[in-house]
Amino acid sequence: MKRYHDIVGDGGSRILEQVIEQRARITDGLAGVRHIVAVGSGKGGVGKSTLTLVLAAALRARGLRIAILDADFNGPSQARMTGVQGSLFVPGASKVALPRTRDGIGVFSMGSLIPETSALEFESTAPNESHTWRSTKEFSLLGEILGAFDWGTLDLLLFDLPPGAERTVQYADFLEPFHSAQGQPQVSFLLVTIPSEVSRGVVARSVAAILARRSPEGGSKGPSRLLGYVENMSGYYCRDCNAVKPLFDSPGPSTLSIPCLGTVPFDPEVARRCDSGTPFAPTDDTPVSLAVEQVVRRLLDRLESSKEPRR
Repeated sequence: MKRYHDIVGDGGSRILEQVIEQRARITDGLAGVRHIVAVGSGKGGVGKSTLTLVLAAALRARGLRIAILDADFNGPSQARMTGVQGSLFVPGASKVALPRTRDGIGVFSMGSLIPETSALEFESTAPNESHTWRSTKEFSLLGEILGAFDWGTLDLLLFDLPPGAERTVQYADFLEPFHSAQGQPQVSFLLVTIPSEVSRGVVARSVAAILARRSPEGGSKGPSRLLGYVENMSGYYCRDCNAVKPLFDSPGPSTLSIPCLGTVPFDPEVARRCDSGTPFAPTDDTPVSLAVEQVVRRLLDRLESSKEPRR
């Protein structure tokens, strides 16, 4: 049996050329994107997808050009929440057009292709070994999506990441070759937690995993820019009394080593709108809207302040 180092070149598979070609397609597809912000947590159930959509709506209300890539292929929710379930993907001259919400946010989600009663399957030639190839196939699919769709000119492309601290690092590794395609760092991470020690502990692991991505010389290996975190569900907004009430027992001050961009209360109206596919634009003066606006201001400030000079 041949070992890998016994094979000359790529063994005639053209795999190297295919990887180079795909990277070129992705770089071309993202050429008009100013910032990529990957929204992750490590912890499931913290409202990460909802917060991603609410932030997208608030950014769009400011006139910014926004798109969402729902990277949770196995548990996609953005299609339902944005109202693009069942949307047709229309091929253009060279790229596929993105479905858009009524307020103009571009959305890619596997939920537009796969019914909620079905699961995304990655077949394997080896029985009971699909777990071996699943991550590889998922990122291969992600590369095809980035290269095939027309992302156009965007101020921000928001990645809604799947749960898992290791997934956050995998996305950092995957996006590394493209983070400086325009001569400036493009990829940043925004983490989401809730006010509980369990959630904060998982997010702390995500922070540590990203910061551990260092080159042997001690420099950053890739797009390890952590913008900060948002504490979601920081209370319960009662619309009847227009007050924020406690939702969790306070765990005390956070010990996360990155900046807090804001705290956002839980709002049943936002949940209702997400279920019905009518995105919520935080334009009123409720505590929730004001909290989201604060996060957006700090997010944009952090993006601008952390820009590096063009090479």
